[in-house]
Parts: sequence; C-alpha cells; structure tokens
Amino acid sequence: MPNQSLIRIAVIGVGSFGKNHARVYHELQQQGEGVELFAVVDSDATQAQALARQFGCKAFSNLDDLRGHVDAASVAVPTVHHLDVASRLMTAGIDVLVEKPIASTVDEADELIRVAKAHQRIAQAGHLERFNPAVRATIPLINRPMFFEVHRLSIFTPRSLDVDVVLDLMIHDIDVVLTFVNSPLTDVRAVGLPVVTSKVDIANVRMEFESGCVANLTASRVSTERVRKLRFFQPHEYISIDYGRQDVLQITVTQQEKLSPEHLMAAAGDASAFPIPGVTLNKPKVQEEEPLHAELRSFVDAVRNRTTPLVPLEDGRRALAAAMRILAAIEKHSRHAQLQSL
Repeated sequence: MPNQSLIRIAVIGVGSFGKNHARVYHELQQQGEGVELFAVVDSDATQAQALARQFGCKAFSNLDDLRGHVDAASVAVPTVHHLDVASRLMTAGIDVLVEKPIASTVDEADELIRVAKAHQRIAQAGHLERFNPAVRATIPLINRPMFFEVHRLSIFTPRSLDVDVVLDLMIHDIDVVLTFVNSPLTDVRAVGLPVVTSKVDIANVRMEFESGCVANLTASRVSTERVRKLRFFQPHEYISIDYGRQDVLQITVTQQEKLSPEHLMAAAGDASAFPIPGVTLNKPKVQEEEPLHAELRSFVDAVRNRTTPLVPLEDGRRALAAAMRILAAIEKHSRHAQLQSL
C-alpha cells in the first residue's frame, strides 16, 4: 500500500458532485494537507480523462484498477450503485466517503455498515450540511430544541433526478434536525407532489419526537428562489441558521419577559427592533469555510488517524430511515387524496 503519511484518494463518479470532490481534494493537495488526488473513475471515459487532465491525476473506468494504489475514495455515483461500489472498495481495503443518501434502502444501508465493520474500514456518510460552519457554530448553543421551521428551496436543475426531493434536498435538513434533537422519531405526517418530474418535487413534513419536539420541513426543487434556512425554538431562546450565508442568530429572552414567537421572528429580520428590554441578540462567531472542504478534510483526518468519522454511516442510515418514513407518509396521503389519478 502507499506510504501512510500521504493519503491517496480516488473519486468514483465525476458528475456534478464528483467533480467538486475532485476539485477539493486537489485543493487540499495544493495546500500541503498530505493528500494526493490519485485518480478519478467513471464509466464515461471522456469525462474522466478531461477531469484527470485538469487536476493532473489518472483516469480509470474500472474500480479494480485502484486496488493497491489508493487509501480512500469518495463514492459519488448514482444512489442505486452506492452499495455495490462502496462494498467493492471496502472489500479491497479502501476507506470510503459515501455521498448522501448512502443507499437506496435501509437494508442496503445496513449491509454497507456490516461490510465496513467486517473489513475494519473508515466509512463516512456524505451529509454536507453537518460541516456547514453555521451548523457547527450552533451545536454548542443547543439545550432543548422544541420546535423547528425549516425551508430548503431550490431552482430546478436537471441533476439528481434519480431520487425525489426528500432524498435529494430534504435529507440534508432531516440529518441536521435529527442531530440537534437527539430523540427518537415517533410520528411523521407528510404531503408531496410531482411537478416537473415523475417523482416528488415539493414536500412538506411534520416530524414529532419522543422529547415533545416538533419539526416542520419544506423542500422544493421547483422554486423561483434559493432559500436554505433552519429556525428553532428552545426554552427562552430562538436560533436562526442561514446555510447559504453561513450565519447564525441567537435571541435570548429573560424568564420575566413574555414575547411571542411571531415577535421574535419579526425582530430577527429587523435589527432596528433592538434593543428590546429583556432580550439579548447574539451572533456567534462563525469560522467561514466551504462545507465540502471541511467535510473532505475531516474524512482524510479520520482515515489518517483511524478514528470514527464525524458523520459515520450509522448517521446516514438514521437519516435515510427517517426519509423512508416520510416517503411512506407522502404515499399514504396521495392515496387518501386520490392524487395518483391527477
């Protein structure tokens, strides 16, 4: 195997996600992070060769060509191929980062976890927003979140159409909410509709947790604007995250004051509303960094030090299981509302 002081990496699948993985690994290499982008692998040889020329690495069309040459790989192929590709890599002694969703089914996710354990591989789930500086800055502020309002709206693009909007976009927020709440999911109600594809393009979900927390999530890939915001309330506090701006706002109310959630949300959008007696506004310091850069750097560190990734496959499985419950709830609602005939 290669010198363990230098982590040699391959990117499997160089579509829209894979290209970015290759770019960031190349940047880490240029920055002296002890990483070498050794190869890109894709069934489209022309695309792989073009990217290889851009980043000065090798281009392969066969996974077997990587055996004995790389320590780790990003798996960015279509979701239906995640189990096959990641399992072959791990069986060959290669650590993996598997893009979200980590598998097509929960059973496939369980098999990935089994293979990783059997071959003692470092295996990370590619839940990018966990590495968003705004999310990382929020984690120390969490005590008892009780209500979430989350919006992820995107303009339509012809990518990731092999999955619906829940597995494409909403799963980011599902993972973050599950991490913040840290309580078993007890009930799911959802509605979703296909708009421009044959799959669900817009969805709204209500998730209830054993702790009593409730989360409302909306995701759309047919919006006229791009919005990525998460807001939540906990005792005497309101916290707002803007994923895109990597910005966090914390509003704390003393127990003596009685302000409505509507007042707090209005104040959050209007700095002129402050100062308000008994209310403190705080903008936690956020260390700006491209989330993918932070994610891949963290993966490389886990590979080098043989430590559990910040987002292990088990977290990817948890998010996938919740997403599958949401899809089942959408299907149930569609049957009840007789939407299949429309």
